[in-house]
Amino acid sequence: MSGPSLRKKDAHSSIHEAALNEAKELRNLLQKCIDDKALHKALQVAEVIIEHWESRTLKHAEAEEEGLYKDMVAENPDLEILVAQLTRDHDLMRRMVEDMKEELRTQTVDQRMIVLLDSLITIDEIHNEDEVNKLLINNETYER
Repeated sequence: MSGPSLRKKDAHSSIHEAALNEAKELRNLLQKCIDDKALHKALQVAEVIIEHWESRTLKHAEAEEEGLYKDMVAENPDLEILVAQLTRDHDLMRRMVEDMKEELRTQTVDQRMIVLLDSLITIDEIHNEDEVNKLLINNETYER
């Protein structure tokens, strides 16, 4: 069973928007560290970025998969393909965060990490739009 804020379009959208805005700010901070050749600070910022994606976006994704998505498909089996697509987005984001963690383990914080972050942000933006405009729009019909 999913929590009430996950099922409400505005609340759910706010959760996504806040995490995404923070991710963009952290990405810009990392870019500044790289541009300034501040490797030690860049490594610290990269650690914060990874923690952010794991604790905010990916933890949220886990809650969606364990509750919201299952509930929505149980109420409307036609949403199964959409839910599979949304889950694939989560899987891609998880893989990209793992790639970032590997770079951090090798003390490599460079433009490749910025590319990964830009890709993560783009996937998350598209994912959020699809959730709000395709999945949760259906919830208005099925809301208890």
